[in-house]
Amino acid sequence: MPSLALLYNLSSSRFLIKTLGTSTACGGGGAAATTTRFIQFQLNTSLSFLCRPLVASATVSGNSSLSSDQPSVVLDSLRVLQWDQLCDCVASFAGTSLGKQATKEQLRNLDKRYEDSVRLLEETNAAVEMHKYGAMMDFTGIDVALVETAIKCARRGFPVSGNEALALVTLLQFAEALQLNVKAAIKEDSEWFTRFMPLSELIMELVISQPLIRLVEQLVDEDGSVKDSASSTLRHARNQVRLLERKLYQLMESMVRNETSTLEICNVDGRWCIKSDADTRPAFEGLLLASGSGAGSLLEPLPAVPLNDELQQARASVAKAEAEVLLKITKKMQMELNDIENVFNSMIQIDTINARARYSLSFEGACPDLYLPQDNDSAIDAETASDSSISLTQKKWTVYLPKAYHPLLLQQHRHNVKMAMNDLSDANAEIRRRKQLRGLAKWREEKNLNVSSLEMKVAHLKGALPVPFDIFISQTTRVLVITGPNTGGKTICLKTVGLAAMMAKSGLYVLASEPARIPWFDFVLADIGDEQCLSQSLSTFSGHLKQISEIKSISTSLSLVLLDEVGAGTNPLEGAALGMSLLESFADDGALLTIATTHHGELKTLKYSNDAFENACMEFDEVNLKPTYRILWGVPGRSNAINIAERLGMPVEILDNARELYGAASAEINEVIVDMERFKQDYHENVHEAQHYLRLTKKLYQSLLLARERIMEHAMDERYRITQEISEAAAAARSIIHRKVRESRSVPTQPSKQIKVDKERHTSTNVHHHSTIEKNETPTATKTAVSMDNTKQSITERKRELPKVGDKVNVPSLNKKATVLNLDPSKEDIVVQAGNLKLKLKLADVVN
Repeated sequence: MPSLALLYNLSSSRFLIKTLGTSTACGGGGAAATTTRFIQFQLNTSLSFLCRPLVASATVSGNSSLSSDQPSVVLDSLRVLQWDQLCDCVASFAGTSLGKQATKEQLRNLDKRYEDSVRLLEETNAAVEMHKYGAMMDFTGIDVALVETAIKCARRGFPVSGNEALALVTLLQFAEALQLNVKAAIKEDSEWFTRFMPLSELIMELVISQPLIRLVEQLVDEDGSVKDSASSTLRHARNQVRLLERKLYQLMESMVRNETSTLEICNVDGRWCIKSDADTRPAFEGLLLASGSGAGSLLEPLPAVPLNDELQQARASVAKAEAEVLLKITKKMQMELNDIENVFNSMIQIDTINARARYSLSFEGACPDLYLPQDNDSAIDAETASDSSISLTQKKWTVYLPKAYHPLLLQQHRHNVKMAMNDLSDANAEIRRRKQLRGLAKWREEKNLNVSSLEMKVAHLKGALPVPFDIFISQTTRVLVITGPNTGGKTICLKTVGLAAMMAKSGLYVLASEPARIPWFDFVLADIGDEQCLSQSLSTFSGHLKQISEIKSISTSLSLVLLDEVGAGTNPLEGAALGMSLLESFADDGALLTIATTHHGELKTLKYSNDAFENACMEFDEVNLKPTYRILWGVPGRSNAINIAERLGMPVEILDNARELYGAASAEINEVIVDMERFKQDYHENVHEAQHYLRLTKKLYQSLLLARERIMEHAMDERYRITQEISEAAAAARSIIHRKVRESRSVPTQPSKQIKVDKERHTSTNVHHHSTIEKNETPTATKTAVSMDNTKQSITERKRELPKVGDKVNVPSLNKKATVLNLDPSKEDIVVQAGNLKLKLKLADVVN
């Protein structure tokens, strides 16, 4: 464990550099000078000791170009495909500096297995799903450099700085927020855990130290300074510094105020001094710190020297107290260093994955169906046929990339649009500024015209998107021969396929429409451009042959070979023969897929003698005499030189002679090619029309589904409404029935004497009835019916005779008379008052 003096000097190095001046220069006391020199010596020594491993690590893990352990032909292929530029573009989407560096290193390392590529794509898919859900976060707020330094200090036992501790807290809180987002998604639907895999598992396993976060927040302020409340020693030392500074300021102010000339109070290296002009000589005595001709002099008054020395010692005490506080944070970090390093490394890894996902989403890429080709086509067919989830389109093609863009061309287009929009915004801002300054009307008109041209430029750039390629290569094709005019897009097509293969291998989405299907290639080997090598005395043709020879030696049955202008640079007949031989060699025992561009017409005929070959050509607009950059599949390109010369006004005799020299057979072949192109164009038009109607059908189907859903919702609403109405009607009916029942039961009772008379009459009637029942049965029934009618009539009459407010009624239960205060016939309620007693009774409980 290093000494405490070394620790507090390291922890507050920036503060000491600003505040501790050399006492010899300031004329301070010997003890202060010795202390200062000792502190600075230890500070410089320790910083050099700390920086040595940091510099070494930075040298090792710095920005490295493409890995040099790859074969030279592989590195040359990546260079001509501009893979390094694409890596830089993807890395720019990372939020941290270490994330950018890790993204570049991961993309530049193409020595991956198929399982590695699948894992990388799964990680990218998980990050894309998190973005769509809203669970992914922005990594730009994390200062990973400070966190890395804090971890290294904690590993060595040195105190961290306040800013480093705050950066660590920011990292931990960011990881905690990311973890909470994933937990919230899983709580909403457990399926999100699977859709976020493998990121969900990585995030959920992070251990966040809440005690460490609370400790840092308790000791360190938001600006990175140690709080006064962190320790009593620190509070006392800072109070001492403030007191001394106040005394020094008051002393200096009194000395300046007594002088007649203009003097200035200043602070140099933490020592309070007075600055005077060149022509002014102060009356007080002091130590001359600096002077110059015409620049004045810098004096430290003698009364201020002991106070300045004491101030330096107080500041050293503050630095020591701060170091002791920060050392507490270091010790806490050491206890949980493994978890902190795990969180740190995981955040860098997730930032790298997030960069791939953000790039893929920004450029609207499609997740490729990356598969590992087998040794024979039957194995592929058997494997794909057993998987019902793979569509027929995916089974048919080796490479299926609809509307595939060259990523660097699309990036350049977006950059151009952005720059044009910035120019337009700047022009509008300048117009507003000049209008506020009331510029000339002529200048305004000129500037408005400039804005109009900028607006037209922006609109033109937005509409001038790069032309995408429809790349469909069937499983039976081993060699694809692309022909077409110069500047027609053949080379761009080669690079688009090569970059798409490496993007899929590196865990990136390909810039194509869905569904995209591409095999996993172990190498992407390209011979593109002018490979003239002056150092080896090689011509362009020799350079191409050397490159192709190395490609042939290194390619395997899982490689992709891209050959631009094969057989060019020499005698056309020999070049065509050599090109045919090379392509047949690649088709027989070479790479999995070879794509070659050429101007040799002989190479077009290989398709008709070997089923492993396929033809394609770049379309040419003969009306406007310019390429369309579209690929016509299955059609070899034809010569357009004579036709173009005719449209450009070449004399007829020269054209006729050229056609005669070119040969009738070639002209007939061109006519056949023209017919094939027309057939192909009609086929594409029919396909586009069918796709248009298919899209319309899908829209109609979606509309029908939506209408069906709305009808079902309306039916459910109506059913619910009718059910509610029935329930309300039933409730009303029940209420009426209950009220009728209460009314039927609310017959007023008779007084006690009347009840006795009625009972006696009823008894005598019953006796009389029993005595005469045997004589005449029918009259008895009649009398009973009459008696029931009389009873009903009596009840009805009694119901009609309801009491009124103010009437006197009998309350049998009290055996008293009461006055009616309130009456509610619908509820059969009556409120009466008997003496001082107020009662709420039923109508059946009272008698008129």
